[in-house]
Amino acid sequence: MKRLIIFLLLAGPALHTAAQLSLPLKDKSVRFAVIGDSGTGEKPQFEVAQQMFEFHSVFPFDFALMLGDNIYGSKSPEDFRRKFQEPYQPLLDAGVKFYASLGNHDETNERMYKPFNMNGKQYYTFRKGNAEFLALDSNYMDPEQMKWIDRQLASSDATWKICFFHHPLYSDGKTHGPSVDLRKQLEPILLAHGVNLVLSGHEHFYERLKPQKGINYIVLGSSGQLRPHDIRPSKDAEKGFDTDRAFLLVEIAGDRLYFQTVARTGETVDSGILTAPGAKTTGSARSYKVLNSPLAVELHD
Repeated sequence: MKRLIIFLLLAGPALHTAAQLSLPLKDKSVRFAVIGDSGTGEKPQFEVAQQMFEFHSVFPFDFALMLGDNIYGSKSPEDFRRKFQEPYQPLLDAGVKFYASLGNHDETNERMYKPFNMNGKQYYTFRKGNAEFLALDSNYMDPEQMKWIDRQLASSDATWKICFFHHPLYSDGKTHGPSVDLRKQLEPILLAHGVNLVLSGHEHFYERLKPQKGINYIVLGSSGQLRPHDIRPSKDAEKGFDTDRAFLLVEIAGDRLYFQTVARTGETVDSGILTAPGAKTTGSARSYKVLNSPLAVELHD
């Protein structure tokens, strides 16, 4: 039974919405937040960050995933302060660790920015409990990165294999839509190695799609930016939200992943439970081929 916690948010007149936490707070669970297309330095980003901090007081997540476009515009030290450090300082002070992936508005040297925890790498992996996280660089998916993804997933015995990167493989966005070429290149590896969940940004809204070939896809590119009414009606969508900014909270306990999507106002706009397959496997479960061609998918728009 879900534990319900009710509290009032005090971030400003527009944010006085009673909020409900629908996550179960299970013992020794993996808890994290997700933001995408966040780095504007504008008021809505600060308001989302405040909501994240308020929820952290009742759902103490340990880390946050960043789905790209982390710093829009210029990249001076002042920009990093205003577009990242200042909005999220209360979370940083609380010990929350941010893990970034690169978007088309980011520069590769952001991998050297210590608070993004990329350790100088454009793609990397880390493990939390029974979950393996792979941060990928969808700006340039070359054969070297493809082979690395294959090796990392093949060697992982994690119950949950979660990939996060900027450009969505599936999307119902009117402005961008799915990155079809990237999907053709990357999806066979994700399927072969039992990836459970893919998180992407780029589209300035929130969308949770029906599982595609067994993989769950969530698009979240509205933690700073917003493109109102940009989701096309689609039979593949489980939930869409394109009228305000949002962030995602996730809790993993055993073979269950609980999620809650929260708007800038504190309103819950989506929630649910995903269940991992019963058997854990190491290595490839299906037949596929990693192309050794020098061709690569490069995305900029």
